[in-house]
Amino acid sequence: MNLLDKLERKFGRIAIKNLMLYIVTANAAVFLLQMVDPEQTFYLKLLLDPTAIMQGEVWRLITFIFIPPDSSPFWIVLVLYFSYMIGSSLEHEWGSFRFNTFYFMGMIGTIISAFIAGTAVGPTYLNMSLFLAFAKVYPDYEILLFFVLPVKVKYLAWLDWFYIALAVIFAPVSFKLAAIASVANYFVFFGKDIFFRSKTRRQSYFNRQQYRSQMPKKDYFHKCTVCGITENDNPDMDFRYCSTCEGRYEYCMDHLKNHEHILKDDN
Repeated sequence: MNLLDKLERKFGRIAIKNLMLYIVTANAAVFLLQMVDPEQTFYLKLLLDPTAIMQGEVWRLITFIFIPPDSSPFWIVLVLYFSYMIGSSLEHEWGSFRFNTFYFMGMIGTIISAFIAGTAVGPTYLNMSLFLAFAKVYPDYEILLFFVLPVKVKYLAWLDWFYIALAVIFAPVSFKLAAIASVANYFVFFGKDIFFRSKTRRQSYFNRQQYRSQMPKKDYFHKCTVCGITENDNPDMDFRYCSTCEGRYEYCMDHLKNHEHILKDDN
């Protein structure tokens, strides 16, 4: 991320601090307005609609991120709190400039995909990219699923990836593009790390396989310490460990009581 470091040194002062606080507050305000507007005329004015934007409604380039998820008042409080917690945690980890960059890259990707597909979209996949980033940075953070079951976010992230994969495979073109474009920021930020981790795992696996292939293969389970006979040489032979010998020394029945005991003082 050398380029990002340079950009931060040059433009870091213009970063919006507590960005997620403003977004969550706007989401809450829009949700309250939706409650008194059953026909959702206000909501429709916020959507990222390329046709309306080309007709002069340019505010849609920004306002689509203020659209809250369709939920009950109880759940919206939890969702917005969780969104704020995710955003503020990432900003604390990265700093305001990097968090701004991550979020705005997701916005730009969503906007481009909407114009390519020519259909209106919301911030669903953009919000998912935030959760995926949080799960990458804090994989062992636990949340109470259904307020009872503690689950690490890294496991929930796999559900998000599965949902995105389904959208890419089966959803209409507009949703495919939105799903891909809105998580492009994730791969820009974590792609290098993912690549090198994958490369390291492959190299480690190859090294283990090579080491095992060079090890002498043991094709027996029992072997007499005195004569070296194994169960392969005589399948009917029984083997026992000597209780007097100090160590795990195994003998066939011919030498179990007819051998010189091995003691530590003898070594």
